[in-house]
Amino acid sequence: MTEQEPAPVQDAEAPRLTDPDAVDTSLRSPAERSRTFAGVLVNTALANVTTSYLWFALTFWVYLETRNVIATGVVGGVYMLLIALSSISFGTFVDRYRKLAVMRFAAGFTLVMFVLSGVMFLLTPAARILDLAQPWFWIFTLIILVGAVVENMRNIALSTTVTILIEPDRRANANGLVGMVQGLMFIVTSLLSGLSVGLLGMGWTIVVALVLTALAFAHLLTLRMPEEVRAAATDAQGGFDLRGSLAAVLAIAGLFALILFSTFNNFIGGVYMALMDPYGLEMFSVEMWGAVFALGSTGFIVGGALIGKFGLGANPLRTMLIAVAVMGLLGAVFTLREWAWLYVAGIWLYLVLIPFVEAAEQTVIQQVVPLPRQGRVFGFAMAFESAAAPVTAFLIAPIAQFWIIPYARSADGAAQLAPLLGEGTSRGIALVFLVAGVIMIAAALVAFLTPVYRRVSASYARAAADAPGTATTPSG
Repeated sequence: MTEQEPAPVQDAEAPRLTDPDAVDTSLRSPAERSRTFAGVLVNTALANVTTSYLWFALTFWVYLETRNVIATGVVGGVYMLLIALSSISFGTFVDRYRKLAVMRFAAGFTLVMFVLSGVMFLLTPAARILDLAQPWFWIFTLIILVGAVVENMRNIALSTTVTILIEPDRRANANGLVGMVQGLMFIVTSLLSGLSVGLLGMGWTIVVALVLTALAFAHLLTLRMPEEVRAAATDAQGGFDLRGSLAAVLAIAGLFALILFSTFNNFIGGVYMALMDPYGLEMFSVEMWGAVFALGSTGFIVGGALIGKFGLGANPLRTMLIAVAVMGLLGAVFTLREWAWLYVAGIWLYLVLIPFVEAAEQTVIQQVVPLPRQGRVFGFAMAFESAAAPVTAFLIAPIAQFWIIPYARSADGAAQLAPLLGEGTSRGIALVFLVAGVIMIAAALVAFLTPVYRRVSASYARAAADAPGTATTPSG
C-alpha cells in the first residue's frame, strides 16, 4: 500500500459528498458497480467463512476438552478485546489507503497467522496446548485470534465500498445483503466446525482453513475497483488516529449516542457470546450442535434477504430499536424450558433480527458521514461496540461457572427456579439469559424517548432527502 498525503476534509461538505478527485463513479454504470460489489461481497464472505470456521472450531474444541466455560468466555473475550484495541487503527488505514489494498493486506496477514498456528499445532502435543496453566494454549489461541482480528479490517473496508459502489437509495438493501452473507457464513462454519472437530480433529480443521484462506486471497487479487482513482483526501493521521476518529463522530449530532447504544446492546450480547455454546453443547453432541446452530443461522439469511428486498424503512434507527426490543424478548424466553425446539426456534428468530440492527447502523453512517471519514467512524464504532462484549464475557463466565450454575444445580436452587425456568442441567445459564433479555428490552424502550433518537432520525432524514435518487427509493 502506498501512503498518500492527507488533506483536510471540510465540515461544510454535504454528508453524502465524496472526494471527486479520488472517486469517479462515472467510469461505469450502477449495474457494473453492483457486479463489482457482488464480487467483493462474495470474497469477503469466503474470508469470513474461513475465519469463523477456525474460530468456531477452536471454541468447540476448547470446551469439549476442558468442559470449562471460563476457557470459552476468556477466548471469546480476548477476541472481542483485540478487535476493540485494533479497530481505530483499522479505520485509520481504511481512510488513508485504497480499499482493495487494505483488503489484500488483511487477507495476506491472516494467511500468514494461520500458517503459524498450523506449524505450532504440528510441533506441540495436544495435551500441552490444552493445559490452561501453560503458555502454549494462550500462544496458540492468540495466533489464531490475531489472524481472525486482522481479517476484520476487511469488514470496515467493505462498509466503505458500499458508499463508493452503491447508489444512496440502494445502500440499505446492500447492507441487507451483507447481513445475508454473514448468515451464510454462520451456517457453513457452525456446521463444518462441529463436523471437523468431531470427525477430523483440530489439526485437519487448520489445514482446511489454510486452503480456504489461500483461495480467498488469490481471488481478491483478481478484483478491480476503477472508481477509486486514488485514496480519498483525508485528515487521518498516522496509524492510530483516535483524535480524528472522535472528531469525525462528534461532527454529526447524535452519532456518538447511537454508537453508545449499540455498545450497550453488545454489552448484553456478551452474555450470549460466553454462554450460548456451552448451553448448546450440554444439550447436543458437538456434531449435532454444529448442525443445529447452522439451522438456526438460516435466520441470518432470511433477515438479510428481507432487508435486501424491502430496505429498512424511512427511519432505519426506529427499525433498529424495534429489532433490539424484540431480540431482548426472544433472549429472555428461548431457554425458559430446556426444550431443543424452543432453543433452536429462539436462536433462529434472534438471528433474523441481527442484520436489521447492523444494517441500520451502517446505513445511517454511510448516509450522514463523508467518505474520507467513514473508515474511522466505522472503526471507532467497532472499537467501542467490541469492547463491551469482552467485559461481559470476562465477568459472566466466572460468575456463571462458580456461583450461578452450581446454585441452579443444587437441590434448593433447582426447586426455587423450577416454577420459572423448569428443570434441567442448564437452568443457571437460562437464568442469566432471562435477566439479560429483560435489560435489553428496557434499554430499547428508553432509547425511543431520548432527544438523541429524534436528532439522529432528523439528520438521517435530511441527508436522505439531499441524496440523489431518493425519490425512487423502493424501500420507503
